[in-house]
Amino acid sequence: MAGNIFGQLFRISTFGESHGVAVGVVIDGCPAGVEIDVSQIQIDLSRRRPGQSSIVTQRKEADQVSIQSGVFEGKTTGTPISLVIMNEDQKSRDYDHIKDKFRPSHADYTYHEKYGIRDYRGGGRSSARETVARVASGAVAKSLLSKYGISIHAYVSQVGSLRLTKDISELGFDHIEENIVRCPDPELAEQMISLIKEVRKDGDTIGGRITCICSGIPVGLGEPVFDKLHADLGKAMLSINAVKGFEYGSGFGAISMRGSAHNDIFEKENEQVKTSTNFSGGIQGGISNGMPINFNVAFKPVATLMKDQDSLNTAGEDVKVTGKGRHDPCVVPRAVPIVEAMAALVLADHLLRSRVNKL
Repeated sequence: MAGNIFGQLFRISTFGESHGVAVGVVIDGCPAGVEIDVSQIQIDLSRRRPGQSSIVTQRKEADQVSIQSGVFEGKTTGTPISLVIMNEDQKSRDYDHIKDKFRPSHADYTYHEKYGIRDYRGGGRSSARETVARVASGAVAKSLLSKYGISIHAYVSQVGSLRLTKDISELGFDHIEENIVRCPDPELAEQMISLIKEVRKDGDTIGGRITCICSGIPVGLGEPVFDKLHADLGKAMLSINAVKGFEYGSGFGAISMRGSAHNDIFEKENEQVKTSTNFSGGIQGGISNGMPINFNVAFKPVATLMKDQDSLNTAGEDVKVTGKGRHDPCVVPRAVPIVEAMAALVLADHLLRSRVNKL
């Protein structure tokens, strides 16, 4: 199976399955001398971990990270960094009933057809359990980025039809972690929580949207043509389980605008070049322009329902797929740190690449 490596200079390779012994990642290309605080990695892992609240899957995983190599006396050595997270609360028997059945909108059928074999226990490699490795490596990337004053904040901006209308500048990033849905508007957060609980009670699921803002970005990240910064961010986000859409800057809203309103006018502020608006989302020509990078990521309703669904089995026969096991009724509360991690990996990679473009 190819496709387990991401990045060029700051490169990660993840491994492990949902119900295997462990999930982990090897980071290659991280410069020496980056301070690594294990507790900071653990914070992001705890934000992603299952069982953290009443509106997420109740699988109980501590998600304790173990650094196997590449860090000495709290700093990176420049050698490959290996991070491992053990699986502790697998209940593989919960999946015996779908051993020979294809769950609607899952990877069961496509994996079976492509490889001739699939790990039906929680989806194996196709499970979102793999993202724990992304979050761990993303935390290392954040440590590198922080040395250059770059910060990344993601938050839930929509669940179902409940959409955040206030600007983040009115609310502030400090409120994101104050509620279990990770929406910076406390009142809207309560409505979102109630909706998710209602959907879960019905045995159903619901989708949502995550907004991410990257600040302190220097001018010059990104490469022309195929490796545009927004193209790599798009690939990173679309590689996350359950993601159905990505837009940056004005996104699809640009369709209804005129160029005279959409163009970002350049101006100088304290001897720095800025733009009066930021419809470009901080990226022009595929290269960062120094303004904050902002984008949205759309997540579909989780495919596993606590209801019976019609489907087929491996013999092509009509079957019923019965909802069973522990699953998220809405994925976005736990996906916030995943979005941040993937953004950090892209920015860290392009930061290192930008350093080799000039003598």
